[in-house]
Amino acid sequence: MDRATLNALNQARRRRQAAILVTDLGSGVVRLVREDDVDATIEPALAELLPERFRSARSGRVETADGGAFLLTVHVPPPRLVVIGAVHISQALAPMAGIAGFDVVIIDPRTAFATPERFAGIDLVAEWPEYAFKRAPLDAFTAVAALTHDPKIDDGPLQAALAANCFYVGALGSRKTHAQRVERLIAAGVDPAEVARIRSPIGLAIGAQSPAEIAVAILAELIGTLRSRGVASEASR
Repeated sequence: MDRATLNALNQARRRRQAAILVTDLGSGVVRLVREDDVDATIEPALAELLPERFRSARSGRVETADGGAFLLTVHVPPPRLVVIGAVHISQALAPMAGIAGFDVVIIDPRTAFATPERFAGIDLVAEWPEYAFKRAPLDAFTAVAALTHDPKIDDGPLQAALAANCFYVGALGSRKTHAQRVERLIAAGVDPAEVARIRSPIGLAIGAQSPAEIAVAILAELIGTLRSRGVASEASR
């Protein structure tokens, strides 16, 4: 790998961008392909093989329809889960998401809820989300789950998550509660098409009742969303 390619890879890592090192097994040439540049920077026969690799983060050898052979070394940022609300669901969701490979942070300005005793071993931030986001900005490999039921706390992070193109944006609440939320966000200037990305009721429809069951439903939904990134746009080409 030449210095320019190595520098480009390190830059992608710092920016939490997904990229693949493509090694031509015939010529030995190594190229870096970022997820956002696939169609513009690489030949079609190879480009059609890359989206699945970005979704699965699985490296390995591939052969193209025109006879080429390549080694793909996939670099994908670790997914993050930002939970808004130090509530009972969060107590179950955080450890399960950690086991599933997510970097988890719980943010809640209510210091009566956001206590180390209730969230031992979890990255806990007891302040308003907008301040926390200045230190750790949201990005396309971040999921946001708003669980407080309080518009003063939830609405801002939801807007921030949509603006940052987070891969998953979910909010707790009934259909009536969500309808009111949609009205507020649109009135605040958020594009209705973006508001429609919010998953609410949050989580897969598995009939969850307890906080732990709801946490399972949320985690399953956000994993499914992570592993299907870009599928809709590929189908529409």
